[in-house]
Amino acid sequence: MRRVAGYSAAANHKRPRAARKVAEQISEHAASVQRSLWGNPRVPLQFVEPRRLYRQIADQIAGLIAAGEFLPGSRLPAERELAAKLGVSRASVREAIISLEIGGLVEVRVGTGIFVTARGGRGTDADGDAGPGPFELLNARKLVEGEIAALAAAGATTADIEDLQRSVERMTAHVDDFAIREDSDRDFHLRLAKATGNGSLELVVEGLWNQRAELWGRMQQHFHTTGLAEQTIRDHAAIVRAVAAHDAAGARIAMHRHLSRVIREFQRGLNDAARADEGSKPQRAPIGKKRARVT
Repeated sequence: MRRVAGYSAAANHKRPRAARKVAEQISEHAASVQRSLWGNPRVPLQFVEPRRLYRQIADQIAGLIAAGEFLPGSRLPAERELAAKLGVSRASVREAIISLEIGGLVEVRVGTGIFVTARGGRGTDADGDAGPGPFELLNARKLVEGEIAALAAAGATTADIEDLQRSVERMTAHVDDFAIREDSDRDFHLRLAKATGNGSLELVVEGLWNQRAELWGRMQQHFHTTGLAEQTIRDHAAIVRAVAAHDAAGARIAMHRHLSRVIREFQRGLNDAARADEGSKPQRAPIGKKRARVT
């Protein structure tokens, strides 16, 4: 028994030493590889930038255009087909196509299809649409501004409520004036954040609104109408009523309904545009003839 115990002790004594030696060899090899890598100026390492999905799609299509796979004047596959081949949603493809429109590489002809207009190497305008996609932004706003509405309802003063009501009245009076309507819309959401009494939340809402890049504007141009702007005014009025009643749960629900409706309208617009590209009839006729951009 002593011999066995002694053997076990000796073995256990040797194993850690062997393990340390192996670990030292691995560490030395890794350090050698690292020195070789960073010391070699020929290794083409570049800064890694996370890219939005729609930008990846746009850049891939733009690369095919640049390579001559799609010549100027030729028709791209329909959005449904592109989505299936890329393994992404049609909403992401539509965002990418709008991004390519902004870059001047393609033109969407309703009822006909998507046509290449230029030969280029990049699919997106780095300054125009480098921010988050519209659906990312809307979902972030829904999450954040729903809670802001609830907090505002819990602590809003009479002055806060009056300011919100004036914002809705101003938007109603100038529903046909884009500049005033847009300013009133932004003012409403910022005043709601101010009513929470938390200055940091004001900055958060302002930051979210400032992320509305050119891609967002192009989506609005495609899908918003006067009828939808009027619905936005009704949504805002419902939020004000809940805040005035100090109904936190009701205010949260009203904000969620408002932004969920905008998401649905964007999605419906994407689907209708895709059907039009494929020669199918849209789900519904547009509400009103004049474009609007209120959310």
